[in-house]
Amino acid sequence: MPSESLRWETLEALKNSPKGKIKYNPDWLEKGEDILAGCMEVSSLSPLSGQILKRLSPRPLLKTRSLSSCVRDTSPEISEDLAAGASFSQTSPRQISSPTSPPPFSIHAEDDEQNAEEIKEDSVVSPVASSPPAISVLSPRATQMAGCIRMCEQKHKAKAKAELSLRQEQQERLVATAANCESEQLKRYEELMELKQRQERQSMRDMMEKETQESLGRQEKLREEHRHRMKILNLRLREAEQQRLREAELERQRQVEGRERHRAINAIQEEVLQLNQLLQPRPSTHTDPALDHTPYITRGNQLCSQVSEVVPASADGQFLSVEDLTVAERALQEMRSLVRNLQDEVAQAAERKRKEQEEEEEKKKRHEELKAQQEEQKKTAARSAKEKAKKEGLQTGADESTLKWYHALQDSSSQCAQAFDQLSKAKDTQMKKLKMELQKAATTPVSQIANISGAPLKEAFEKIDKLLSSRPVTSAGKTVSTSQHPQGLDFVSYKLAEKFVKQGEEEVASNHSAAFPIAAVASGIWELHPKIGELILAHLHKKCPYAVPHYPPMESGTSVEDYQKILGYRVDDSKVEGQDSFLKRMSGMIRLYAAIIQMRWPYTGKQGPHPHGLNHGWRWLAQLLNMEPLADITATILFDFLEVCGNALMKQYRGQFWKLILLIYEEYFPRIEAVTSTGQMGSVTRLKQFLETSLRTKQVPVPKSELGSAFFRS
Repeated sequence: MPSESLRWETLEALKNSPKGKIKYNPDWLEKGEDILAGCMEVSSLSPLSGQILKRLSPRPLLKTRSLSSCVRDTSPEISEDLAAGASFSQTSPRQISSPTSPPPFSIHAEDDEQNAEEIKEDSVVSPVASSPPAISVLSPRATQMAGCIRMCEQKHKAKAKAELSLRQEQQERLVATAANCESEQLKRYEELMELKQRQERQSMRDMMEKETQESLGRQEKLREEHRHRMKILNLRLREAEQQRLREAELERQRQVEGRERHRAINAIQEEVLQLNQLLQPRPSTHTDPALDHTPYITRGNQLCSQVSEVVPASADGQFLSVEDLTVAERALQEMRSLVRNLQDEVAQAAERKRKEQEEEEEKKKRHEELKAQQEEQKKTAARSAKEKAKKEGLQTGADESTLKWYHALQDSSSQCAQAFDQLSKAKDTQMKKLKMELQKAATTPVSQIANISGAPLKEAFEKIDKLLSSRPVTSAGKTVSTSQHPQGLDFVSYKLAEKFVKQGEEEVASNHSAAFPIAAVASGIWELHPKIGELILAHLHKKCPYAVPHYPPMESGTSVEDYQKILGYRVDDSKVEGQDSFLKRMSGMIRLYAAIIQMRWPYTGKQGPHPHGLNHGWRWLAQLLNMEPLADITATILFDFLEVCGNALMKQYRGQFWKLILLIYEEYFPRIEAVTSTGQMGSVTRLKQFLETSLRTKQVPVPKSELGSAFFRS
């Protein structure tokens, strides 16, 4: 840059200047020499000064060695005196220049010699040193004056030296003092700087320690917050996991129930299709114009289509609802009724054809069989006499106390139905919706009872108990309570009892192992809510009068269809259900009743007697044995009752029970055989085998589907 080049040029110029060439030796101060001696010029007269003086002054210039020598004094005061003396000598009239005259007397010989040497040195330097020195001849007064001047000069010089040495000593003391002060100040400054450094280090250390402590505090606080958050997170994770497990359990249960319904609907569809094949006319019946299969085939196809509409919903990965399964079961029952009715008609047609053939044969063989008929009449008369003797002492119906109890239960059921008549006949949409929700809340838990484990059973029981206690329950995603309507409790009680009996009529009839779990829940509800027990008995007696036991007589003015309904048969469109279906339903309800009288709900804390215990089972058995047996019915219900409840009665009554079994085998069973036809011997055979096995082993086996204590712990 231009400034850099100018800088170096400036330094070079200063170095070459006269001041830059001044010599300085640091040893001068130690040797006592004048520090400024090298920088002060010696005052000397130029060789041409004489000529100048000649021209300036008319008098001749006198040169004296003393004057030339006196100009070497470096003191200002002495120089001034010398200048005055020189002027005095130059103006003195007595001063005469003479080369031969001797030098003037000087009282200071040494000074003269020194001055002479200095003059020699000057003469060497001076260009006119070769010219001989001028000799001045002074008068005594001038000499005296010169001596005085010399003495004065010496005095002033000594004084100057003394003052100079004093000043030098003062300067040295000042320098020493200043150096000491500066040294002390430097020490204090260093101590102060060191103190400040220590303080800064200490403050930095304190600040770092404080920041460390604050950092540790923040870290500890963060750790504490982290632990707290982890704790909360763990709690939420546990709650989420528990919720997930509960949902998974509910989903698993729902899937299990859905798969069960899926298997059930598949079995129902398979059976419906098989039964539909039975509705097709056989080759042997094509020639019979009196038998028309068209109505049966049409109705069978409709039922198959009805079941098929339900099945595709399950094929899409969705589970069937209980209502869909109920519809399919009803279709199956109706299909069975169609097949049974068709078989009855085919049998009747075959029977008519056979009778016609027999009549034709009888016309040919009448004479040959007269003797055989007479012998047969004799045997029949003897058998009738024997049966009449056996029938002496037995009743054709229930006793008055049993009938009174039966009618009281039916009246109580009718009053309950009338109590919610307003709700059942409501036309308001809101009331209809509430009625449907209450009915679902009452019947759905009963439909969900299964012989799986105690936990679902307990859940169904708690739902029913809450509903009957007027507490809100959740059904199909909606919350409902009997307190929402004044007649809600009566309506729920009636529908709940009806559903229990219906489960015995349908579920237990097709699956005997379902009797005990349904009975366990029913007996527990009966114990907490006695009104439900009365309604269960009323519905049971109405659908199965043999559970009283009671054989209703046909009153005058009663139609055949109405009387069949009283006996427990289903009559649809003037068509009575077949005997097999009828006996199966009666068997299911008797088995449910036999299970109820011996089951207790294990989760209640009550220790009192059973609300409808084994004493009622003993009463039912005694009442049945006091009545004339009915063909096919008595053997069926007696076998079902003893198979379910026989072991409990044996443990309760011991010897009396075995007397009763022996009475049945020896006296009552022959009466059953007497009224049973050849085609109705299935139930009679089962009863006989049961009685013989029990009497031979002296033991009534425990029912296979009975619930043990381990079932309720699962």
